[in-house]
Amino acid sequence: MSAVGKKLRQAEGGHLMFWCPGCDAAHAIVVDGSRGWTWNNNPAAPTFTPSVFVNKGQAHPGVPVCHSFVTDGRIRFLNDCTHELAGQTVDLPDWPGGYS
Repeated sequence: MSAVGKKLRQAEGGHLMFWCPGCDAAHAIVVDGSRGWTWNNNPAAPTFTPSVFVNKGQAHPGVPVCHSFVTDGRIRFLNDCTHELAGQTVDLPDWPGGYS
């Protein structure tokens, strides 16, 4: 895994990861267009399209459902999230634990 600025990490298989403060965990998406997501190539203020939906249908019991739009470095959590930030918009945090 390698740093892409302060907010993102690049992982194997073309995955780009960001830290979700609602889940207190990383979310990974493939942004090469092969799975539908794209990003604006701005590591300081990323935008991913379309939305990011984690644990859809509660496939993983005990893990929050998280549905969000990441736009210009901000995360807009939709109301179907099951964590405390549902319905809120917050700044995309820096990756925890440093930037290396």
